[in-house]
Amino acid sequence: MQPSPTEAPAIRRGASEIRARIQDAAGLSLDRLPMLQLIFDRLATGCGDALKHRVASTIFYALSGVTSGRFGDFLDGYDNNAVVGIFHATGWDGHILVGLDRDFIFTMVEVLFGSDGSEPPVDEERAFSAIELRVAQMVFEQVGKALETSFGLVSQTAFRLERTETRMEFAIIGRHSNNALQAKFLFQGLSRSGEMFLVIPQALLNPLRASLAKVLTGESTARDPRWSQQIAVQVQKAEVTLRAVLEERHLTLGEIAGLKVGQVIGLDATPTTRIKLEGNDRPLFWAHAGQAQGAYVLRIDEVIAQDKDNLHGLAG
Repeated sequence: MQPSPTEAPAIRRGASEIRARIQDAAGLSLDRLPMLQLIFDRLATGCGDALKHRVASTIFYALSGVTSGRFGDFLDGYDNNAVVGIFHATGWDGHILVGLDRDFIFTMVEVLFGSDGSEPPVDEERAFSAIELRVAQMVFEQVGKALETSFGLVSQTAFRLERTETRMEFAIIGRHSNNALQAKFLFQGLSRSGEMFLVIPQALLNPLRASLAKVLTGESTARDPRWSQQIAVQVQKAEVTLRAVLEERHLTLGEIAGLKVGQVIGLDATPTTRIKLEGNDRPLFWAHAGQAQGAYVLRIDEVIAQDKDNLHGLAG
């Protein structure tokens, strides 16, 4: 007996729900989601780049580990010891959690306010000050932008910071028994370190499994635009020796051996003869000679066409 047209959509919806429940129960297999490692590496790079122009000392951001487990288990170890930001992923219609532990915040405050690291680190159990919470807010805003860039490899979505919490019982984005994924990031500065952690419910990642299972050949970390610009600037500062050739004449070895001091070699060139401008023994431009402000000058008239072999030689 064939199902009626009205029954078919219900059957398909039921199969999808069953498949989702099976995936939730099975948990995430990180080995089968290689894109996650790349995304989190890009996130660490993006967070570090966003801070480098704000601080005078050297800082270091790096992914330290990714694990899967229960949402509640991830938060239990941070109670009264971290500030968390609740982000709404608009494209996924869900929430993720980003946390900064106490050492991270204290280290960040020291780095941002120009400490040289000579004073001992803060080691006391107390409530976070207004300045420390404001610094955490600033970090969360930068992390939100870095999240959009890094997850843009598989899904375009905005991450909007909704609120911050210092008590883990109020950082609720799902049931404590729900499966989730946690990524930890190491932050270092002034010989001190702290930890940032990211918690994503598995239900948000299930629709992205196919994209997260892909492997991008040749892709490793995010391109650093400041580093690329610095390389371009340094290359443009490189000194290149140019040689202006007025005329070339071929002589035999015997003629060269017969040259004497004071001997005059006649040239066929005239003041209107074009001069060849060379670099690294490769012809570059045709030019004309002239004078300006009491000095000899060259006016470039034409670029000499280069073949591939000449281009490779010039680059070498």
